[in-house]
Amino acid sequence: MLCIYMCVRMLAGKRGKNIGPSSFNLFHNWLEKTKEKDDKRMEGTGIFLIVLLVILLLLCFLKQQWSRRHFPPGPLALPVIGGLWRVNFGKGYNAETQIKLAEQYGDIFTLWVGHIPAVSFSGFEAVKEVLIHHSEDFSDRVQTPLLTTISRGKGIVLSNGHVWKQQRRFGLVTLRKLGVGRKSVESQIEEESQQLVEVFAREKGQPFDPALPITNSICNVICAITFGYRFPLEDETFKKIMDAVAFTLAFGLSLFHLLYEIFPWLMKHLPGPHKEALNATEMLLSLAKKEIQEHKEQKSFQEPRDFIDFYLSEIEKRKNDPTFTYDDENLAQDIHDFFIAGTETTATSLKWAILLLANHPDIQDKTYKEIEDVLCSSSFSYQDLKKLPYTNAVLHEIQRSKYPLLFGLPRQTAKDVKMRGFLIPKGTAIVPNLRSLLFAPEHWESPREFNPKHFLDQNGKFVAREEYLAFGAGARVCLGEQLARMEFFIFLVNLMRAFRFQLPPGVKKINEEPRTGLTTPPHPYKVCAVPRCSSLL
Repeated sequence: MLCIYMCVRMLAGKRGKNIGPSSFNLFHNWLEKTKEKDDKRMEGTGIFLIVLLVILLLLCFLKQQWSRRHFPPGPLALPVIGGLWRVNFGKGYNAETQIKLAEQYGDIFTLWVGHIPAVSFSGFEAVKEVLIHHSEDFSDRVQTPLLTTISRGKGIVLSNGHVWKQQRRFGLVTLRKLGVGRKSVESQIEEESQQLVEVFAREKGQPFDPALPITNSICNVICAITFGYRFPLEDETFKKIMDAVAFTLAFGLSLFHLLYEIFPWLMKHLPGPHKEALNATEMLLSLAKKEIQEHKEQKSFQEPRDFIDFYLSEIEKRKNDPTFTYDDENLAQDIHDFFIAGTETTATSLKWAILLLANHPDIQDKTYKEIEDVLCSSSFSYQDLKKLPYTNAVLHEIQRSKYPLLFGLPRQTAKDVKMRGFLIPKGTAIVPNLRSLLFAPEHWESPREFNPKHFLDQNGKFVAREEYLAFGAGARVCLGEQLARMEFFIFLVNLMRAFRFQLPPGVKKINEEPRTGLTTPPHPYKVCAVPRCSSLL
């Protein structure tokens, strides 16, 4: 408008005429009215565009909801964040979240993590249907952006198809060759448990935190099986392994983990703890490859003594087999999987065991009495557990009442599956909520209490429970179940024979609420390991 005004003045000047006040006012009024019309027109256009955008977003949202109608119900999936608003973007996710969502939406429900659907199964019948009756249909491991980056489709835990079948079969066979379930591995576990007894004895009955020594000892069992030797606790490499395992597990289900799964294209270029988690994975893989190279140079695989030796021996035997998936990359990933899956879960169970025995001295005393009455000599084996019904019940009840994982490890549908009226497409993430089985009031007399009677009959004999699926079931049942059971039994019996666990002075009860992550360990606590004999003083 200012341009028009200046042009009028210029034309008038050329013609030798002046624009009087009245003419100028008329022109100014005209400009103001024109401006008002333009503003209203622009305002109307802006409103129209906003309304149009809202309508388009609404149509897109409704189309999205319609395309997802065959999925089981669940929290409303909002754009970008999906159903995470129900769990406060991961901050509010805890051991009870899935159970509460199942109470609202049913045994089968869908929680959208951004645009990624995760179908959860709760309750004994639903979980059994997934893990056992449809074992092959749900045999794949979930492939999310972060997990794919970490595993690259290799190893045992996160691989699928032919690679997974070969790596898992070899893992099972080799663990048996190494003596899992027999005396040879028992001697390694026995040696490590005695090392832990010595560490506890140094505290001389004073309050201390047992968490780190326990994790160190369990991790060293994995070292002995995979590398053929244990590390001194002060070894820098061993400390790096421990730190990498701890950080990787702590990162799981964190805010940055969820953000990476939703926006991988963005998070790859941003700094944050996800970078540290990936670096921890690379560090473990690098260490594994270094050990593999040393085994090759020593040619120890000609007389196999550990997992690496057996694997390299198999590579040598079948190097001309076109279906062969064994190579250094898969071997390194297998070792990575052993450390991540085999350290923290067993260590968590042992931490809970000491806490619960200290909180329940009557159960501790009864367990100790049975052990001393039945195991007369100092030496014992895993097979002796059959003679200890009460002790067996206590071990099972610890892992039931304080299940070490937040839920069963997610799987993925290998094909389209129709189940209970729902269509679950191929490639959908599946979360079997094993915790829901272990806390179901219809199956357990006092599900929220630590009660060994859950695994005993009226005559005091041990009773195996069908609902007890702490190690999973079906095609993906825990590869290290037998090893974990042996470790838990041997460590705990040796510790109980050496010490009576007591609460520190002034402490009435240690907190029994779990911390939340991929694993559910207890909050840091202190306990007194009071020696039962003078030789440990």
